[in-house]
Amino acid sequence: MPGHHGEIGPMTDPHASAHNELLRWHSMSLAELEREYSPSSAIGGDYQPFIDEYAVRSEASRVSCSALETLRYGEKPANLIDLVRGGDGAPAPLLIFIHGGYWQEGSRTGSLFGADYFASHGIAYAAIGYTLAPQATVAEIVVECRQALAHIAANAQSLGIDAQRIVLAGSSAGAHLAALCASNDSGSERDSSRVSPLAGLVLLSGIFDLEPLVATYINDLPGMSVQDALDLSPMRRNPASMPAAIISWGEVETAEFKRQSRRFASHLQHAGVGVECFESPLRNHFDIVHNLADSDTRLGRAVLAMFEVPVR
Repeated sequence: MPGHHGEIGPMTDPHASAHNELLRWHSMSLAELEREYSPSSAIGGDYQPFIDEYAVRSEASRVSCSALETLRYGEKPANLIDLVRGGDGAPAPLLIFIHGGYWQEGSRTGSLFGADYFASHGIAYAAIGYTLAPQATVAEIVVECRQALAHIAANAQSLGIDAQRIVLAGSSAGAHLAALCASNDSGSERDSSRVSPLAGLVLLSGIFDLEPLVATYINDLPGMSVQDALDLSPMRRNPASMPAAIISWGEVETAEFKRQSRRFASHLQHAGVGVECFESPLRNHFDIVHNLADSDTRLGRAVLAMFEVPVR
């Protein structure tokens, strides 16, 4: 499926377009839905080598970053943040990363890839841990992520963080969580914590409309009802408070993942949010994250631009 390689343009009839896209997935069989929403189906089915690479790169960052510390933001065992401070002692900008894994896999410890790169640019890096399904519902995971962000903002000064220059990034289900956190529209999560204004948002290969997942095996552990999926879909939230966003996906992805990103980009744009939306050539759902820490890529350059840090 050809990619979209520039900023999204205006839609002539967004309501008609959204209706047509809704019908597209509604007309799919269960087998088709499960293929489209299984990211590994675009790469032959085996994603373990990419998970292994996360671990190797994260361990390399862990070893090389002397300013690494682990913070607790809540009472649950997974409520931890790995933080790598950046800069020379002055308050540093911060990239916060939320991992994916369909809310049931992944970890903060396997999400430190690129921390050393950002530290070398004077940018601090934080990887958020959260309770995985089925020990937590998706709504509860959203609350935990908001609490993590609130903890960082409340302690920014003591952590050496410039609270005005925090960019939130997420991949796959992590992009879903990042989008909900950044909207400051708490929906049905009954969460009183509000995220402080962010300097930017980076959403990679995200899932923004959860309803197509409800009948699939993907929902076996999260256990969302149709109403849960509707309530927890960023596509159904008011995005007006969201910061400027970078939305990207890999060239080697399913059509539905590409559609989800394009549709959410349009959703933000029509609310007046600045969006840079593009396909990342040669990358897939699992390795696009490495472009975050690569200034030779469009994604890497765009992220540095959010921090107003020159490419070198």
